[in-house]
Amino acid sequence: MWLLVRMLTVTRGVVAMTESSAATAGAGRESGDSEAETDVVPMMAVYRHDTHKLRGRSHSAARDRVAGVRVNETVPLGADRDAALLSRPDGEPEQTLDAHASPGRVSLVTGDVVMSGSVGADGRGAAVRELLRIEEPVAMHAAWLESGVAALFNESVFYPYTSLKYHTLLAAALLDNYRAGFGFEELFLAVESLDGPVTPHRTVLSTPEMRLCVTGEPDGRPAARLGDGPARCFADVWARLPEHPFDVDGERCWRVLDAQLRRIRSWSAALQFVEEYCRRFDPGSDASGDGVGGGR
Repeated sequence: MWLLVRMLTVTRGVVAMTESSAATAGAGRESGDSEAETDVVPMMAVYRHDTHKLRGRSHSAARDRVAGVRVNETVPLGADRDAALLSRPDGEPEQTLDAHASPGRVSLVTGDVVMSGSVGADGRGAAVRELLRIEEPVAMHAAWLESGVAALFNESVFYPYTSLKYHTLLAAALLDNYRAGFGFEELFLAVESLDGPVTPHRTVLSTPEMRLCVTGEPDGRPAARLGDGPARCFADVWARLPEHPFDVDGERCWRVLDAQLRRIRSWSAALQFVEEYCRRFDPGSDASGDGVGGGR
């Protein structure tokens, strides 16, 4: 009961935070010049474009190579910028959580910082290097879906409830759809079957309980349009789904999850919330941490 009360309190705070003025934001400045093209394979560049954040560094302090591979490349077709706008407002950023200005993500479930110690402690540096060294795009997508270390980081120190892991997966999904000729206004959030494989680059969440993708080809699956342009609208899209991936009328934990997802507007924060919530309330899972060196 304490955890649920704490979770509701924290969620109210982040809802208020993300619904404040759109003039106090960080998406534009941190996204980089994402309109430019890159000579790196696009579907590899998108998974490595925020490597500096995985190393606790600013964009201006980013290195061109890490673990022997090119990183921090520009993401084409504006996909990084659009993914950022799904989770944080546009404009100049302001610190939104007092006394927190670090790359460690703050959990929406508990209100605690999920990463203790230095960025490279407890095997995190090795886990980041292993992730970066993957050379095949589909394998890279699968690794990001399963990554524990990427889930430790926020996508902006100004918006610490956001998730670098899910920002990256959203950017990849947008880029793959854009390259296939779909505009943002043609995209859907769709519920995928747990029985089949994930959809390369387009599956943005995969847990034992639910799977979601962003696609221009819903193909009869329960789906809801994302909207006319990228915005912090996850709660609205979730509420429009004609069918949800779990039984809301069944166990109370699913009703609580559904209620929270109808309030969280930031996409990366919402997807990370699902991952953490499902792990914490699944009695068969390891809920003691959040990936490599989680420290909780």
